Amino acid sequence: MKKPLTLLAVALLCVSCAPAANTTPAPTVSNSQPTPSAPVSLSVNSGPQAPGGTIPATIGITWDQASKDEAVDVAENAMTDFARPTVEEKQWANDLARWLTPQATADYSAVDPANIPASRVTGPATLSVDEANGFGVMAAVPTNAGTYTVQLLRTGKDAPWKVNRLTPPSS
Repeated sequence: MKKPLTLLAVALLCVSCAPAANTTPAPTVSNSQPTPSAPVSLSVNSGPQAPGGTIPATIGITWDQASKDEAVDVAENAMTDFARPTVEEKQWANDLARWLTPQATADYSAVDPANIPASRVTGPATLSVDEANGFGVMAAVPTNAGTYTVQLLRTGKDAPWKVNRLTPPSS
């Protein structure tokens, strides 16, 4: 008789330690859409990106002739250092790096200059200026292998222009 009593005591002890059943009702599923706290931001051609906001024309950087001249100089100098397929790889990379953004320096570090079809710049660079973007510009630089497109970026009005990409002619 002692053994069944011990089993009963253990069973009662286990039941008293077990967690109580959850009596909270399950959340109801709603098919309605959530209400946004602000109007949805629109894309570039459909309105402002920030609710009720407008973006200044150049975000603090205005284009002047000095900025354009500096961009042209950097595009031409970078392309001149780029278009040297006979230069030893290390020298070529070191010379070109002074004109490049950090990302471009990494991207072009594995380029073999012997694979570059251009060997000289044949005329002045021309800019395609977006007056609303004082941080970047595209330059067309003619070479003996066709016109390269050079993307230049800067981080501020007084920051130097740096080349982010040199794109060969499409043909």
